[in-house]
Amino acid sequence: MAVPTAGTGADQDQFWPISKYYFSVDIGDLTDLPFQECSGLEIEADEIEYRHGNSPTFSMIKMPGLIKSGNVTLKKGVFVDDNQYYDWINAIAMNTFERVTVVIRLLDENTSPVMTWTLTNAWPQKITSTDMNSQASEAAIEEIVWAHEGLTIEG
Repeated sequence: MAVPTAGTGADQDQFWPISKYYFSVDIGDLTDLPFQECSGLEIEADEIEYRHGNSPTFSMIKMPGLIKSGNVTLKKGVFVDDNQYYDWINAIAMNTFERVTVVIRLLDENTSPVMTWTLTNAWPQKITSTDMNSQASEAAIEEIVWAHEGLTIEG
């Protein structure tokens, strides 16, 4: 087989970016859950500025600080008798809630994971119900925000 060149479209190669529309989500023991959108997969290092008193330069030294990651938002369609996420958030009381692992996988055309994001000790921090508009012909979409204690990326 010949090596693909830029513009041929042959499989996924170094000349084509990964598509972002094919992904799967696992929450705890629940696997391959249907979500429409995922956002907030980010990691950031705090910036620490420092200048000691006898420094000959009139500028700050910048050093990396603590690593933090933002909350992850998942959006999905609303279905009849699908209240599981509301049950989870209603069970939170005085930090007695069981935290779960959330795994988000970006998949290729053969359903193989290309990149994997894992949220450790996650819990549903916020659920936003769908907006309603009598003049729109759209599906009802709800939003679930997951707080977590760490994000790891493999890929």
